[in-house]
Amino acid sequence: MPCVGNTVKKGNGTSGIARALQTIGRDFHARGWVLGTSGNFSAVVSRSPLRLAVTASGVSKADLTAKDLLIVDSDGELVGAAAGKPSAETRLHLAIEEARGASAILHTHSVWSTMLSERHAAERGLALTGFEMLKGLEGVRTHEHAEWIPIIENDQDIGRLAAEVGATLARFPGAHAFLLRRHGLYTWGDDLAQARRHIEILEFLLETTGREASWPS
Repeated sequence: MPCVGNTVKKGNGTSGIARALQTIGRDFHARGWVLGTSGNFSAVVSRSPLRLAVTASGVSKADLTAKDLLIVDSDGELVGAAAGKPSAETRLHLAIEEARGASAILHTHSVWSTMLSERHAAERGLALTGFEMLKGLEGVRTHEHAEWIPIIENDQDIGRLAAEVGATLARFPGAHAFLLRRHGLYTWGDDLAQARRHIEILEFLLETTGREASWPS
């Protein structure tokens, strides 16, 4: 998709990044996954040079417009005339893109991802297995798959946190996602459709796991 200045220009049809992210934003907000100004989204516009369309800081994902999607380079710097501030977590998106070669990265801030990231913080991760829904994750063929979701300590030093994200993804090359402690879920995909599917699968599994834990023994 072409870019104009530092905002994404809408493409024709529903495949345009701006339109797709607007749809995702409204849907995720309605499900309670990106309330307030929480969450952030990105998609690769070009690889050489790297250009990433990322949501602006402090905007509701329910009301995204093309002006709320900013183009940054591989250092997280705005491309073109400055007309907004990229998400404070842009460098995390860049770390994921570099580690996984992802074309789309989505971050949600749901109740269940936040709670479970705290509940399992001591184990530094959460294992999911035995669920049929796991087969919705790219490359997974059986419900017997064991998906390990690492939990990373949140850090206001974004450069240090981005380095930890990269190191964690290197340690767990099969992971489809990670949690930031008391912060939420990050996942990615080869395109926005795949990344969205991963969010839906993982949010379902996290909620199911959390609800199961509350059953009487």
